[in-house]
Amino acid sequence: MLKEFKTFAMKGNMVDLAVGVIIGAAFGAIVGSLVDDVFMPVIGLLIGGVDFSNMFIVLKDEAAGSYATLAAAQEAGAVTMNIGLFINAVVKFLIVAFAIFLVVKGINSMKKKKKKLRQKRHQHLQKKKCYWVKFAIYWLKKIDRIAYPCSEGVGFAGPFSVAFELR
Repeated sequence: MLKEFKTFAMKGNMVDLAVGVIIGAAFGAIVGSLVDDVFMPVIGLLIGGVDFSNMFIVLKDEAAGSYATLAAAQEAGAVTMNIGLFINAVVKFLIVAFAIFLVVKGINSMKKKKKKLRQKRHQHLQKKKCYWVKFAIYWLKKIDRIAYPCSEGVGFAGPFSVAFELR
């Protein structure tokens, strides 16, 4: 059972997944800092000095009073709806989703280019193949064996096979 688990864990997909999770966690930390420390202060300043991290609504208040910060409200035992933190999370999600979109778009673009190149190469070989196959069939009908010069010296073809070089 341990051997089966080792085989499963060492498959390429599992290792790739582990690397992806680690890179994703690091990327998430960078995006979190970007949103919390760069974007939201600028957006709050443009809106009129709003601090999104302290944007909340008190739903239930144990001690009657108003709170300047979310930390103060939570310390006093008030039940809060943290709108600012939710907005921060939405902005983080949008940034990560856009980054993933760009990565997937780039990969798809590379796949399309590779597919077009493969199709072009296949079409080129089909044209060459048709020429050589016609050549071989013509000679096989005429004689049993032929020898002809090629870049390697002399090529040989038997009754059911033809040796030829595709360039």
